[in-house]
Amino acid sequence: MVLFLSYISSFIEGYKGYANFVFTEITQPSFHNYFYWLLAVSAFFFALELVSPWRQKQETFRKDFWLDFFYMFFNFFLFSLIIYNAASSVVVDMFHDVLAAVGLTNLVALQVENWPVWAHLLLGFLVRDFVQWWIHRLLHWSPFLWKFHKVHHSVEQMGFAAHLRYHWMENVVYRSLEYIPLALIGIGLNDFFIIHIFTLAVGHYNHSNISIQGRYTAAVLGLLIGLYVISIAGLSWTSSAITVLFVAVACSFVLGPYMKYLFNSPEMHIWHHAYELPDDKPYGVNFGLTLAIWDYLFGTAHVPHDGRDIRLGFPGIEQFPDNFIEQSMYGTPIESKESVS
Repeated sequence: MVLFLSYISSFIEGYKGYANFVFTEITQPSFHNYFYWLLAVSAFFFALELVSPWRQKQETFRKDFWLDFFYMFFNFFLFSLIIYNAASSVVVDMFHDVLAAVGLTNLVALQVENWPVWAHLLLGFLVRDFVQWWIHRLLHWSPFLWKFHKVHHSVEQMGFAAHLRYHWMENVVYRSLEYIPLALIGIGLNDFFIIHIFTLAVGHYNHSNISIQGRYTAAVLGLLIGLYVISIAGLSWTSSAITVLFVAVACSFVLGPYMKYLFNSPEMHIWHHAYELPDDKPYGVNFGLTLAIWDYLFGTAHVPHDGRDIRLGFPGIEQFPDNFIEQSMYGTPIESKESVS
């Protein structure tokens, strides 16, 4: 009874804690603020779509733009406020109680506290992206999970906001399965914040109606690396500017030709959303969320051409729900008869 009451308390505190977090996010802007980072990253890619659209005939406010815009905030904030954050607190408590019952009190298998920050970030990013790649494949391979993932693939015109159009169940699947590997390597909240914002930006980029040459994306990566270098080196303003410029230019020349093999891109990810899949890859292609290397390593890469004007979706999309409520119920026991396809 005491254990049950502790779970109830954890559930309630989870609600209160996350509600306070959302309120603080909106009312107290800061550098470590998800809400305003989401706005800033979204505005940046929306501006790029306005200035230099890849599909020039596609309307600025494309089909389902506002639906996707709502999904961005629902999946980033509201879903956690409604159920996920509180429920996950209970699950984590139960998970640790089960481990303690069998004599395991420390989940961390790899001590990284004394590693440099860059090593934390790199390890956490690689582990998370690799785990997410396999989860993404699972969403396509499992008929049960594919019903939820169909929501993301119901996008028929691609744009930055399509990145976060996905069924709430995907939050549960991804966060549950990626929790253990990240916990095992002791990735902290500050590390995860930086990783999350970086992958948010790359995810927006992959779905955007833009096309950028590899040397420019490599220069941006170099800019980020350069900024990190000067943040820990304590250089003067002049030396800092020279260092950032040097690293950006070096990355542009060295990594530029290989960027679209290392990182996902709009030209690659468009094929993941293709209506027609290759006969030898019926479960999908190009599963990478941030990195493209996993698809090349495991033989799931497929970029026959730039894919700018290919049809998006899946067979049967014509009967798929086109509103948030029915899409949210799709694949669940309360799915409406009209949404069955």
